Order: sequence, then structure tokens, then C-alpha cells
Amino acid sequence: METKNSHIHTFLRMQYPESVAALLFNPTRTEVLLIQRRDVPVWVLPGGGIDLGERPEQAALREMFEETGFQVNIERLVGVYTPMNKLAKQTMVYEVKWVGGTPCVNEETRAVKFFPLNQLPPLPPPYAEWIADGCAGGPPVTRMLTSVNYQTLMKYVLTHPVLVLRFLLSRIGLPINT
Repeated sequence: METKNSHIHTFLRMQYPESVAALLFNPTRTEVLLIQRRDVPVWVLPGGGIDLGERPEQAALREMFEETGFQVNIERLVGVYTPMNKLAKQTMVYEVKWVGGTPCVNEETRAVKFFPLNQLPPLPPPYAEWIADGCAGGPPVTRMLTSVNYQTLMKYVLTHPVLVLRFLLSRIGLPINT
């Protein structure tokens, strides 16, 4: 049975997302910028958690700079994505525009690279969805993250057990940044 507090919690989750991701296309919109993480060495969009008191837009700008060295401006909100389980966080995805900086790597980022949209590396869910939504343009989407589910997790446990272990360790605050 839902209580008044659970309704408030649901409302707050909808109003205050927990993480952000940023989409940076090249000027011809034929390539997208991805980073290779150090803790779980996969290619993903730059992004991360929203600090206490920080607006999502500020978090997207900060995360992009911290993870890539690029200074950007927000162009538009691509979408708000709500998890269907504990494997993901509510995320706002923004399309951004480059205004300065040079690519750099750090303790979180192993590599920074533009990839042609038709030759993306393997991406964990939901990054391909977010890139597709960004390419589509149009008004912001609001959608449930159905691709981040326990069935997909089990598939990755069988095919990439070390990556899954590293992902789970990073989620509980014990990243392996080698």
C-alpha cells in the first residue's frame, strides 16, 4: 500500500533527477563524443551524478568538463529517463555545444573520442537509446528505461562477468580505476 510519503518520494524523483548525461555531436552531426570509463572500461556518454544543490544543467556542464576537458553550453533537453528498477538512476540527457577546451583524460576517463554515428562501439544500455533520441531532435522525451533490466544484466553476467563485477563495485562506491 502506497503512503503519502511514497507519493512525495515519487514526486521528488520526477522533479529532481539523480544523474545527467551529455550528447556532443560534431558540427555536421555525423559523430558523437564518447568517453571510455576507467572503472568499467566501456564507451559511454559523459555524465554522472548531480551534486547536492546543483541544477541538472549545471551538473551536465560540470561532468562534461571533468570527464572530457571540453567547455560546452546546453543546447536542449533530449529527455528525462526514469528507471524501472534499482539498476539505473533517473537521468536527464542534454544535447550540448562545444565552446572551448581540449580533450583530456583523468582518474575517471581513460579516453575521449568522437565516433561516427554509423560506427559506434558496443554500448551498454541505455546509451544507444539516448544517442538515437538526440539524433531524432524534436521535443524532450519522457520515457521509462526498459533496456536497463535484470534480464539484460544476466546476459552481461554471462558474457562479460568482469565488467559486471566492476560495474557493481562502482555502484557501491568501490571503483577500480586502473
